[in-house]
Amino acid sequence: MTAREHPPANSPTKTPAGISPAEPAPTPHGPGAPKVVAEGVLSSVRPDPRADDGRRPIAWLHITAPGRGTTPTVRSWCWCGRNLFAAGQTRALALIADHDRHRTTCPLRADDRSAAA
Repeated sequence: MTAREHPPANSPTKTPAGISPAEPAPTPHGPGAPKVVAEGVLSSVRPDPRADDGRRPIAWLHITAPGRGTTPTVRSWCWCGRNLFAAGQTRALALIADHDRHRTTCPLRADDRSAAA
């Protein structure tokens, strides 16, 4: 039987002398180095999308238009207590327009506008 030339694949590899495997590797310099944004420089770095910016939805409009020959339906509701439903094309279009008007006159939105001013 001949001796193995290579250690088995699942055996730990030896580290070079003077480097501990628990220490981070030295950072590269040059074109492969990680990019860091300098202070005060505008860049394409985006804010965290999961961050809470304080905005909350208060009014919803749900439109269902399943297809040709079927009746469209619309539901408009808001935290202020509004909960309206319409079926049929004419009534659905009227409720969509009314929902748009309500977004500007809702008492909850009026509080938001005065706080922002």
